[in-house]
Amino acid sequence: MQTSRRIYFNPTSIPSLRTPRCSRRDFYNAGEVTRSGRRNNARRGIRMESTETGENQTGHISATSNEAILFFDNIFPLKLTWLLRLPWQAERDLPDLLRRFNNQTLSTFEPLTLVKRAIPNSVPMKITEILPRLKDGGAFVKFSHPDGITAKEIEGLVSRYLKENPIKPWFSPFRRIRSNLVVGKPWLEDLYRFPSCRIKVEFVPISPGGPAAELSQETLYSLFRKYGKLAEISSQPSDSKVLPKFAYLDFARMRHAIMARNCMHGIKVLEAEGGGAAGTELRLSFEQKMKSHWIWDWLASHPRVVIPAVAALLATAATLVFDPIRTFFIKAHVDHAFHIRDNRIYKWFKSQATDIFTFRLHRSEEAGLGAIWDDRKQVIDQLQTWLMETADTFIVVQGPRGSGKRELILDQALKGRQNTLLIDCKPIQEARGDSATISAAAASVGYRPVFSWMNSISSLIDLAAQGTIGVKSGFSETLDAQLGKIWQNTATALKQVALHSRKKDDKDAALGDDDWLEAHPECRPVVVIDNFLHKNEESSVVYDKIAEWSAGLTMGNIAHVIFLTNDISYSKSLSRALPDRVFRQIALGDITPEVAKKFVLTHLDSDQDDTPGNDVKLTAGQRQYDISELDDCIEVLGGRLTDLEFLARRLKTGQTPKRAIAEIIEQSASEIMKMYLLTVDKGDRKWSPEQAWYLVKSLATNEILRYNEVLLSNTFASSLTPSASNGEAVLEALSAVELIGIKTHNGRPQTIKAGKPVYQAAFRQLTEDRVLKSRLDLAILTELSKIETKSIDKYEAELNMLGSLPRQPREVGPRINFLLGKLAASQQKVEAWEKEMGVLKKVLMDEY
Repeated sequence: MQTSRRIYFNPTSIPSLRTPRCSRRDFYNAGEVTRSGRRNNARRGIRMESTETGENQTGHISATSNEAILFFDNIFPLKLTWLLRLPWQAERDLPDLLRRFNNQTLSTFEPLTLVKRAIPNSVPMKITEILPRLKDGGAFVKFSHPDGITAKEIEGLVSRYLKENPIKPWFSPFRRIRSNLVVGKPWLEDLYRFPSCRIKVEFVPISPGGPAAELSQETLYSLFRKYGKLAEISSQPSDSKVLPKFAYLDFARMRHAIMARNCMHGIKVLEAEGGGAAGTELRLSFEQKMKSHWIWDWLASHPRVVIPAVAALLATAATLVFDPIRTFFIKAHVDHAFHIRDNRIYKWFKSQATDIFTFRLHRSEEAGLGAIWDDRKQVIDQLQTWLMETADTFIVVQGPRGSGKRELILDQALKGRQNTLLIDCKPIQEARGDSATISAAAASVGYRPVFSWMNSISSLIDLAAQGTIGVKSGFSETLDAQLGKIWQNTATALKQVALHSRKKDDKDAALGDDDWLEAHPECRPVVVIDNFLHKNEESSVVYDKIAEWSAGLTMGNIAHVIFLTNDISYSKSLSRALPDRVFRQIALGDITPEVAKKFVLTHLDSDQDDTPGNDVKLTAGQRQYDISELDDCIEVLGGRLTDLEFLARRLKTGQTPKRAIAEIIEQSASEIMKMYLLTVDKGDRKWSPEQAWYLVKSLATNEILRYNEVLLSNTFASSLTPSASNGEAVLEALSAVELIGIKTHNGRPQTIKAGKPVYQAAFRQLTEDRVLKSRLDLAILTELSKIETKSIDKYEAELNMLGSLPRQPREVGPRINFLLGKLAASQQKVEAWEKEMGVLKKVLMDEY
């Protein structure tokens, strides 16, 4: 706090304001006309500014005899009192701030100039000090007066002048300035206590330790009514033990309460006026009717209630605002409203450009696939028939990669159908982190706007709240809950799309929405879920939520759901969503050799027809491939579409069928070695190289293996690799990555074959490499030797235990003979394997 200072404004410092000098006796003739005809204004030398907290910052103003104090209100705007709450706001800055504020509108109207205007020249008084009270909106004016007039009379003169000549400041054009004499001892505090309409009047003794009388309501009314209308007077309850005694005065206006408090604080009420025998002093202070910041204080003191409530309100607001927008975008995504390829203008330009430019690749692919669709015409018709029927179950299309599942559904079975939604599980499942997963799921259905980044921020808020108040705030949501919101909005949009074709004049107009959807299955949209169980993760949250959501769509007759999957064990995951339903299944395998040959030739013929400048179709010799060789190549390659397209592209480049198939087999063999046999970084593999080589070696000699026979082999039944100890899990993992294929019979695995037809030839090529075969056979024999050695150790330990018995009963004899036989058999196996291992090591040492 700065030291006290008084600043005096000297009008003679400005030449235009200089007045003739006057003697001291002229003070008593103030207001009279001099001989020159001018009024003597010597009394107008005014001290214009002082500290706001009184003299020497004591909080009080001293007044001698012939001195008194007037309080003028409505000098400063009360609405600026909030600036005093700023802790960095210094007291010395406030007059400058208010002066700049006033200068923006009326630069000539300084606040303290209003005080000068409010005092008439005819009143015999000399202003000695002005103390502004910014938070009270007024100012104390200390003045001296001659002996011939009292302060009360001066108060009457000033008040009458202000009534006859009202002065209204610019910030309060409807309220005039008022003035009253200070009859008490005002307290000029600068605490953070701000005016209100309620005043608390405390009754204290004049001298310490003396008695104090509690003034009646009538006495208080007579003392305070002159300052403004009183709305209520509330005395202290009779049973209250609070000292000192007090009463509340409620004024109708805040300005009236301010005037009363500044004029009456510290007044001494004598016995004649009702103040008791020893007299009573009144201490006045502003009292807030309602506790300041009580709402904020309650919120801050109840975080366990407030934080979850705020989270719920934010979630509700977000739902009300964004859910209709998201539903609109999902409907547009399902209807293809914003797809440019479905636009009529785009289609017209495309048809015109097709007549000028040739799209060789596109036409050749369409021609080649035409042969496939002709062969699968029955499957396409079956799918279209199912989509016209009411059945609350899934349609599952299962087949290996490259079998044309997606093209079969989207390009043929759903060709020309508008209300289709494709959800690809692959980008959703492979997304890293919850935010990326949410973004991928939202993009697949057109769900926008999506604030996936809020998931991380909400998690941090939730973690901070849990560390602070001990419970979760509820701001953050699990991945399960957020995916549920996306699928729920999608279901709402799909139902609206399904009901869009409903007309008021239909014969079924009287039916409810659910009954109408059940009666019109042809109007339901179709949801295609591609790459279901992409990574063979049955317990994934993504797959579980999709399956549950799809079950709701199917059971509610909202949409038809088609699953496209490579996994043969899809029924485990889908049965959890629909446990009491039989799925409609279609198994897509490899195409027949005749269709495969037609597919390749159609590719080549279409390419030849599209070559510019060719009027005559080239012969087989001119196109550098032999049709007779193509039959043998297709027999090796099989009927996998991706492999057939690869072969057709190689033949287009001028390769012969034999050379092309040889390179395809060599490439496949390299992929098998790199991915399954010679991988240095095992990562999260669920199989061992020994198990993969066992299958490669077995399938090279036999195209079909018995499923259970493979499980019973030592390599699968007793593997030493921790992640590959479960034989069935190993076979499912290898089937998921398409090294092998598993065929089922009556729902159980029956046989094992190569994952692709071309892999059969690749397996044979791998087994013909003596060095590779010796290396991997050596690994298998080493593992088998370790397994048998463990068995031998177990037999020896049990024999040792039996031999340590003090007496050997007759009953343990068969057990000993059994263990000895097992020990001998295991030893013979180990010796035979050691001999084979020696031969294999010699091969590895002699050959490159």
